Amino acid sequence: MKIAVGLSGGVDSTLTALLLKEQGHEVIGLSMLIYNKDLPAPQHMMKDACYGPAEKQDIKDIHAWCEKQGIAHYSFDLSEEFKKTVLAYFKKTYLSGQTPNPCVHCNTEMKFGLLGQMAKKSGLAFDAFATGHYARIAQQDGTYILQRGADPKKDQSYFLYRLTPEQLSHTQFPLGNFKKSEVREMARARGLIQAEKNDSQDFYAGDYTDLLNRPPEEGKIILTNGQVLGKHMGFWNYTIGQRKGLGIAYPKPLYVVALDADQNAVIVGTEESLLSDTCTLTECIWHQGFPKAEVLVKYRSTGQLVSATLTETPTGATLHFAEPQRALTPGQSAVVYLNDLVLGGGVIQK
Repeated sequence: MKIAVGLSGGVDSTLTALLLKEQGHEVIGLSMLIYNKDLPAPQHMMKDACYGPAEKQDIKDIHAWCEKQGIAHYSFDLSEEFKKTVLAYFKKTYLSGQTPNPCVHCNTEMKFGLLGQMAKKSGLAFDAFATGHYARIAQQDGTYILQRGADPKKDQSYFLYRLTPEQLSHTQFPLGNFKKSEVREMARARGLIQAEKNDSQDFYAGDYTDLLNRPPEEGKIILTNGQVLGKHMGFWNYTIGQRKGLGIAYPKPLYVVALDADQNAVIVGTEESLLSDTCTLTECIWHQGFPKAEVLVKYRSTGQLVSATLTETPTGATLHFAEPQRALTPGQSAVVYLNDLVLGGGVIQK
């Protein structure tokens, strides 16, 4: 087959391309240029991040490596499209008092959407698209279904849950059956310098306020009983569950439990205030119909799977957890599983 591989410069995507080439496939590399050139590019931002000024050097390194491997490499400037979709969503969500999940949107709309479309529009032809994600694809009754990666610590199906069966039908995840430690060992055995490269840990290499473009604005830090405990300079600088950096004194540890965008208020409470046994979901997507049995749910990318049931609503669904859960965060995704299969999910609203 002729397979296009999304190359970011890390060990996962690089090894993916090499493994496919070793299997006899014709491999081409595709990369996205997404960083806004109008944003700052100081030296401290040249660290591992999905969105940052270091991408320019990354693209050069990727191209040089591809040349050595005999792999054709193409890069596409999608910075304007990224700005209009992912960054616009990021800003709107943060300033509404929610916590965005840009990686879910980037994967669905950019990496597994626009990148391939632009490549084909430029005249490139390929049979499948592959990435270094730790996920797998299964088939059930002729339908393609996303499945958790074999390494539970590295599984990335959470970020891919909105991919449709049609998208999955021409997608490959060659690393889905491996552990991260095995991937690094395979990379070392092949002499890849990327074997020791750190994974991208953050969405953005700088301060999020660079992307929000909103000046500081004084607001109140309020206890759940209405007592004003202090001041802050913008609710968008806080997130649900945050404990450190509140700058207030209280006999018990306090956490951010809610953000009021209309009043520019940060609501804090004790740890018990963070517990919830239900949450509502909007923007739901279900790949096999609405799940009516007990399911497993992951409501943050690094969280554990927990048991829950679902009730369908006119605007989406309500999740009922078997046990109260901590710091359910509006704006984040709740992804629903049946064993290892991804049934779908939605965005936490309340």
